[in-house]
Amino acid sequence: MKKLVLAIAFIGMGGFAMAQQTTPQDKEARRAEMQQKMQQKEQERLAQMQKDLNLNQSQVAQIKALQDKRKAERKAEFEKNKEFRQAKMEEMKAKRAQMDADMKKILTPQQYDKWQADRNAKMEQRKMAVKERRMMKKTMNTGTPEAK
Repeated sequence: MKKLVLAIAFIGMGGFAMAQQTTPQDKEARRAEMQQKMQQKEQERLAQMQKDLNLNQSQVAQIKALQDKRKAERKAEFEKNKEFRQAKMEEMKAKRAQMDADMKKILTPQQYDKWQADRNAKMEQRKMAVKERRMMKKTMNTGTPEAK
């Protein structure tokens, strides 16, 4: 019995140890890795296009220039809309804070705590559903999540 309890305790501690937060360095490394993979895929698609369409070097260079131009346009558009997205997020946060204040006035402290707990639980469920959809998408695209 003691061994079973001890084994469960070690498994639980191991689970907590694995659930660590990612550091900014980890995010930067992952971002660099993703950018490298994207560039590699672009090159592979261009090579496949060259093979399928029997393109000459001039055509390949023109297509690459066109793709680079389009990529720069998308990046500029993203940056242009960044301020709008941030303003929209701030507006949503303000509305959420107002909703919280209004609910706090209407509900008893116990009801308010339960309401917040329920809302947080639903938010966590939505986050998990999004993660599951991403994993399913990766699995469908590559066959296994590790291969991506």
